Amino acid sequence: MKSALSRRWMALPLLLAACSSGPLNDVQTFTFPSGDHREGQVQYEQTPPAGGPHNPTWQTCGVYASALYPEYAVHSLEHGAVWITYQASLSEIQVRALERLAEGRTHVLVSPVGQQAAPVVLTAWGARLEMPGTGDARIGAFLKRYERSSRSPEPGAPCAGGYAGTM
Repeated sequence: MKSALSRRWMALPLLLAACSSGPLNDVQTFTFPSGDHREGQVQYEQTPPAGGPHNPTWQTCGVYASALYPEYAVHSLEHGAVWITYQASLSEIQVRALERLAEGRTHVLVSPVGQQAAPVVLTAWGARLEMPGTGDARIGAFLKRYERSSRSPEPGAPCAGGYAGTM
């Protein structure tokens, strides 16, 4: 059994790598029209989706322990949010490192997603980055480039006061 101190030191490199900014390689980009508000379920080509039609209400940004309805989260992306998703099999240490990334940020969502291809995916409006885990400097670079970015259709629009439920 590891002590609390050794567990803290194990998590430190993960968090430091995630907070640094580095070059962004392998970002997939997409083009979507904005403002396409629809009620009900939407079928998306990517999981998680990087844009497209979405619910008229946005997802309140923050950390969630359960999967989100993509229709609400996509509306948050339109407002300049970054959605950090992870597979349920990700270690608790890595999940906690991702959750800490949302601390003090107004436009970040963190949640599990059941059927995504990579263990960790960062998604913004029209952009996504798939990664094998949390020890990658591109996480910080992606957040720096895309959170509240003018690349989103409505940068800086609210990410609080929306829908706060989960699936």
